Amino acid sequence: MMWQPSLLLLLLLLRHGAQGKPSPDAGPHGQGRVHQAAPLSDAPHDDAHGNFQYDHEAFLGREVAKEFDQLTPEESQARLGRIVDRMDRAGDGDGWVSLAELRSWIAHTQQRHIRDSVSAAWDTYDTDRDGRVGWEELRNATYGHYAPGEEFHDLEDAETYKKMLARDERRFRVADQNGDSMATREELTAFLHPEEFPHMRDIVIAETLEDLDRNKDGYVQVEEYIADLYTAEPGEEEPAWVQTERQQFRDFRDLNKDGHLDGNEVGYWVLPPAQDQPLVEANHLLHESDTDKDGRLSKAEILGNWNMFVGSQATNYGEDLTRHHDEL
Repeated sequence: MMWQPSLLLLLLLLRHGAQGKPSPDAGPHGQGRVHQAAPLSDAPHDDAHGNFQYDHEAFLGREVAKEFDQLTPEESQARLGRIVDRMDRAGDGDGWVSLAELRSWIAHTQQRHIRDSVSAAWDTYDTDRDGRVGWEELRNATYGHYAPGEEFHDLEDAETYKKMLARDERRFRVADQNGDSMATREELTAFLHPEEFPHMRDIVIAETLEDLDRNKDGYVQVEEYIADLYTAEPGEEEPAWVQTERQQFRDFRDLNKDGHLDGNEVGYWVLPPAQDQPLVEANHLLHESDTDKDGRLSKAEILGNWNMFVGSQATNYGEDLTRHHDEL
């Protein structure tokens, strides 16, 4: 289940025109609110049988891993060598790849889809092409141009739109860490994907509370929790899965057993603690490639174990043979 995206991101995904106003109902009601990091790869982690597809997808990202599978071994190793240089330059530039640099690279490759969505937003909303996205640019492109004090005067549900606008502006202000009302690429990423940034955690929690807390007492009651998932028809018996959700609320959501969820409990629910998957994979690659056991990798060590990091036509063929043999 994934965190519900911002209104702006929904507009981009749905390809609304720049002049089109968002629907007050933007976003699928009742979809899962929990942000859980996607696995680095869906392939089995099966190094023992010479299948390094998991490692390739973790290190390169899934789409780039496919590109490497079409390269000759020589081309693949040459490109890996350039990646090694980039990893080191992005770190301390000391000529070695540390655990931290390797982890940072893996995390970077796994966020490619996020960077792609931000690039699409950037091209659409940086209307003056000055390399920054101002709040005014984003607001006008999303909601249309209005004179101050006349926002949404032409709409019947003006109050709904005003609330949506205020919510987006509040999120933008939190993402805009230097407070200049101009978003850098990193700040726009935080606006569009707040679940990925620790400093946006409180705004994710606040938005979730506002969505669910219908009686505005500052907590999420069990009935409010259920109402976000299910709306009963008159005379309809409550399904078994809804009863299970009630039990989940009592057993796992309401940590202090006081009958409702406060902000901390909402945070634990929608942004649960997670294993640092890039660090686990970085440790694995370091352990398997560090021949002199000095806790860091030279370029020669990485290239000496290149087929664990990246694929090629040769390794792709070998993995196909391995899978075929296992199926027989």
